[in-house]
Amino acid sequence: MRVISYNVNGIRSAIQKGYVQWLKATDADCVCMQEVKATSDQVNTDAFEALGFNHLFWNPAEKKGYSGVAIFSKVQPVNVHYGCGNDLFDSEGRVLRIDYKDFSVLNVYMPSGSSGEIRQGFKYQWLNFFENYISGLKKEIPRLIVCGDFNICHRAIDIHNPKSNANSSGFLPDERAWMEKYFNSGFIDTFRVFNHEPHNYTWWSYRAGSRGKT
Repeated sequence: MRVISYNVNGIRSAIQKGYVQWLKATDADCVCMQEVKATSDQVNTDAFEALGFNHLFWNPAEKKGYSGVAIFSKVQPVNVHYGCGNDLFDSEGRVLRIDYKDFSVLNVYMPSGSSGEIRQGFKYQWLNFFENYISGLKKEIPRLIVCGDFNICHRAIDIHNPKSNANSSGFLPDERAWMEKYFNSGFIDTFRVFNHEPHNYTWWSYRAGSRGKT
């Protein structure tokens, strides 16, 4: 079974830019999306269902056009769990989990702190909460796949210009230490298991066409 994760930065915009065609090429069985920025009634899902994604689950934010996660699956799960049980974070639609017979997939969109001190503080609040939340969850569900946008670069190899970004949200020492602790708790960075080379990124700045230059 192939499970993939993608921050679509607005699913309606992504569809207009060829997202469905890209998804078809991946031959995925389950796709976890972050920042969908839409509710289920705002998106025509016929093209996804034509690809076999007949089980569609949404957890949007209360604020319109903001945040939100979704999971599209070709395989019917045995259970769907919306949110993390914390109203502060659930109002922003940041967590969605589906349970299959033998394992579970958790889709998470972690907060960004790049807009300023208030949101950085909110991000730290989230990290403290999530550490306890995931610790309990993995005891309940040992076979757990966590997908999502963590908004943290773990190590220098994971970011362009680590020196100039040393004081940037997403690469701060406390954030990186949290991520190190997270992996040391038993989770595995599946990409880095197979690829140890630098200059592999999952996010690019919109400024100066960064993605096109890689």
